[in-house]
Amino acid sequence: MTEKILGKKDLVLFTVSAILLLDTLASAASIGVSSVFWWLFLGVVFFIPFALISAEMSCSYPEQGGIYAWVKTAFGNRWAARASWSYWINTAVWIPAIGILFAGIFKQMFIPDLSLLGQIAIGLTLTWITVAVNIVSLDIGRFVPDTGAIFKILIFIALIIGAFNYVGEHGMANEFSLAALKPDWSASFQYIPAIIYGMLGFELVSASSKEMKDPARDMPKAVLISATIIIVLYILGTIAMLAAIPAQDINLVEGLMDTLYLLFGESVAGQTFAMTLGIAALFTFFSNGVTWALGCNRAAAEAAKMGELPAIFGKESKTTGTPVGASIMMGLVSTLTIILYGFLAGSNEDLFWALFAFSAVIFMLPYIGMLLAFIKARIEQPNHVRPYKIPGGILIARLFAYSCITVLTIAIFLFIYSPGEGMQWTVLTGVIVTLIIGEFAIRIAEKTKSDQQINL
Repeated sequence: MTEKILGKKDLVLFTVSAILLLDTLASAASIGVSSVFWWLFLGVVFFIPFALISAEMSCSYPEQGGIYAWVKTAFGNRWAARASWSYWINTAVWIPAIGILFAGIFKQMFIPDLSLLGQIAIGLTLTWITVAVNIVSLDIGRFVPDTGAIFKILIFIALIIGAFNYVGEHGMANEFSLAALKPDWSASFQYIPAIIYGMLGFELVSASSKEMKDPARDMPKAVLISATIIIVLYILGTIAMLAAIPAQDINLVEGLMDTLYLLFGESVAGQTFAMTLGIAALFTFFSNGVTWALGCNRAAAEAAKMGELPAIFGKESKTTGTPVGASIMMGLVSTLTIILYGFLAGSNEDLFWALFAFSAVIFMLPYIGMLLAFIKARIEQPNHVRPYKIPGGILIARLFAYSCITVLTIAIFLFIYSPGEGMQWTVLTGVIVTLIIGEFAIRIAEKTKSDQQINL
């Protein structure tokens, strides 16, 4: 019997760890002061509706597997398998991006002359440590996202307080005015998808619903608490970064440490404090990968048990019940991805963005299926017990879902095609190849399942 160990506090910290991303901060701030407008606007038309939809689905259909189970109920096995594959493979190709971000900041802090090859080696090491944490019991593994969430909150608070003091002495690095807050379409298009990406993940913890003490009671509260924490810290953190560095000078990989050194590094004590925050930030990048892998590997294992992904994904530890097969496969895919893209990149910033954009497109596709599943469940199962239900009836439910679908579709397009730069062929090629491999994996699983049934 699965032990019930996840309470409301764990759900809040797990969700904050999954969604609140320090790497999103630099991408958002690169837009300029108008990024504050985008946080607020997208918070209203996407973040809040998506959070409420996730809360309703999580407590109304708390099946192990989360998004996989919801899509399966609505659209059948094959679409559920596709959603599960996209969900899982996104994490497998995103973990290398986190590894490169980790390595870039490690280089900035400790080894300024570290080559890109050396940074790739660090990324590979981090990948396999993440795999190891996924194989130990969830009772141990959960402390990584819990601790990472606390560190993230502390870093965001330090950035905000440091920026307030910095502005008092040095003034703002960027002009904050009503005119500057208006969206600058020419500067916004490339990185707006990163803001949208930074708002996803409320449903992730649902993949561990069997380990929750009371999902129907705790999930809605956890989602609303974490949503408030996340959006406030994202907005204030972006302002803090823009207070210190001109938008055009923000580096996607090194922008965080550049900001911390500017805010705190004028004295030896300040430099030590900035370095301490940087070390904490390194841990949060590691915890990001662990958090997503914990949820996605469980979802993939659930799909494999049902014969919808290859059987290797369903292999579990006999002692802890953790998804060993999915975890090891994730490590192998991550290793291959970081090596292949590493040969194509000219810098750690180029490598980070290519991996990030590639994984983000795949990542967003299952959410469209989840939102369509939400609408279908509301229409076809109106009497289903929903401990939490979005008020306003089916009209508001549809409005929220279609608003989210529209935003995700625009984000996917902008990751693949950047106005002014044209088609991002490395991103598009990676997405197409990944989806084709997924189709082969799903068909192999279906054939294996069919053969087993015939033999029975």
